[in-house]
Amino acid sequence: MKYVLVTGGVVSGLGKGVTASSIGVILKACGLRVTSIKIDPYLNTDAGTMSPFEHGEVFVLDDGGEVDLDLGNYERFLDIKLTRDNNITNGKIYQAVIDKERRGDYLGKTVQVVPHVTDAIQDWIERVAQVPVDGKSGPADVCVIELGGTIGDIESMPFIEALGQFSYRVGAGNFCLVHVSLVPVLNVVGEQKTKPTQHSVRGLRGLGLTPDILACRSTSALEDNVKQKLAQFCHVPSESIVTLYDVPNIWHIPLLLRDQKAHEAILRVLNLHGVAKEPDLREWTARAELCDALHEPVRIAMVGKYTGLSDAYLSVLKALLHASVALQKKLVVDWVPATDLEDETAQEVPMVNLAACSIFQCADGILVPGGFGDRGVQGKILAAKFARENRIPYLGICLGMQIAVIEFARSVLNMQDANSTEFDTHTKNPCVIFMPEGSKTHMGGTMRLGSRRTYFHVNDCKSAKLYGNKSYVDERHRHRYEVNPDMVARFEDAGLSFTGKDETGQRMEIIELPNHPYYVGVQFHPEFKSRPGKPSPVFTGLIAAACGQLEGVLQQNHRVSNGFGKPNGVGNGIAKISVYQNGHATKFAKMTTTNGNGIYSNGMQF
Repeated sequence: MKYVLVTGGVVSGLGKGVTASSIGVILKACGLRVTSIKIDPYLNTDAGTMSPFEHGEVFVLDDGGEVDLDLGNYERFLDIKLTRDNNITNGKIYQAVIDKERRGDYLGKTVQVVPHVTDAIQDWIERVAQVPVDGKSGPADVCVIELGGTIGDIESMPFIEALGQFSYRVGAGNFCLVHVSLVPVLNVVGEQKTKPTQHSVRGLRGLGLTPDILACRSTSALEDNVKQKLAQFCHVPSESIVTLYDVPNIWHIPLLLRDQKAHEAILRVLNLHGVAKEPDLREWTARAELCDALHEPVRIAMVGKYTGLSDAYLSVLKALLHASVALQKKLVVDWVPATDLEDETAQEVPMVNLAACSIFQCADGILVPGGFGDRGVQGKILAAKFARENRIPYLGICLGMQIAVIEFARSVLNMQDANSTEFDTHTKNPCVIFMPEGSKTHMGGTMRLGSRRTYFHVNDCKSAKLYGNKSYVDERHRHRYEVNPDMVARFEDAGLSFTGKDETGQRMEIIELPNHPYYVGVQFHPEFKSRPGKPSPVFTGLIAAACGQLEGVLQQNHRVSNGFGKPNGVGNGIAKISVYQNGHATKFAKMTTTNGNGIYSNGMQF
């Protein structure tokens, strides 16, 4: 087993996760099998109880693991399925060590950070690296490890020590360290400054780790004299120093690494030159260039409570991007804070309320993602009502589905006090109720989590057609509340269709309004399984409906499910991606025209 460790220095937020994912992409393109591990130095055992405002979204895996959002980057870039053990935290390690101490496994020894904690970290890495994550048998060839935080953080010290020991444990030729650092440009002098990286590398070396490759984040490519200076002071060959400069979209990062021969530097350190081939990134290049070339917008109003931090909805944004690129549209996301739509805001700050409501007037589609707590719920209900009454394509995810049910009960069934028991425990019409197997006393890991099966109970519906007319689908869940099964019959009599249910038929998974252009709610989180080139079906449906292409997409899916044509990404052994124009599939092997356009959110490129 070969290991690539990615560390960060100077400041957080440099993009270590994207860098680690991109390294995995280029190694995979070289014909190697790749797995990934993310190390988070916080004491939480997992990310499940952490605020999205503080930490970004909680990514959910097939096995129900609630993990750091960087594991979502790994899964999307590498098209793999990770497990909860691929996310290591201080909390998990210390809990494992204390459990062993309580059992007497240390035979009376004084339990210390070195060697007990550091050994536990190394053993965990070696064990998890052997677990296949790509659907094939046997271990991967390379494990890419990302160490969260920055060098010098006090909570990272046990991991730094353990990884220093680990590099000797696995031996030369089996361990490669990539250090991501900042090379800022000061406006006053206008030159690239190397001192922050010098200090970061000096600190890293002082802790027992020596970088093999420097990945320098900067606004533009490193100048030759700057690269030479870094090579001299950081003791890294100039050919092993790459620049990760600003690009229109992150799909260009693997291409930057390839163009600067980063893969050759990694393969040289790992003694893999005789095994690996030249990287084949034709499909990846086509997708990145296609994304840049898109100019016809599709506007999606995103109504949420964490809109101040886009990372809180990272997987939703990526799923929207995957679908819009597949349909050859430039995604424009208009953020709508749910509280801005509510009556209280209309009375206290009418201009803010007016601005929020005006976004709906030019929206091609409306999306209400998941969330917890009652803040902003009334605003989300108003968004669902607007979409239903004005026949605007709507997708509700988890809570977004539940509030659509509540809105339907209030507006169509005239249940004015209809609500979820999450928000009103004494409501006389509890449309959404607490699941019987949930816990009201313990928060972490007590929800309905991970991959669960949804069976289609209505064949002639949009969601079933989008999923290729399958009898069931497996999607990932994260929720404590569900639609009240005792009220389902009343909803169905009034026209709300529950097209997908769990294996018992008592848990509602998918809702639709049959006579609406696209009004779909799902209890699961389809964004977690969306991939570049393999967009989530319900997100594809939203984007297609928003730009008038839904009928063509449904017809294409029908032909594929009946054995005619090929699904996205398949084409006689030639790397291609499928996109739709005016409802008809078009193949793109490579796009050569670019205009620098990226993906925009409220006019801001990201």
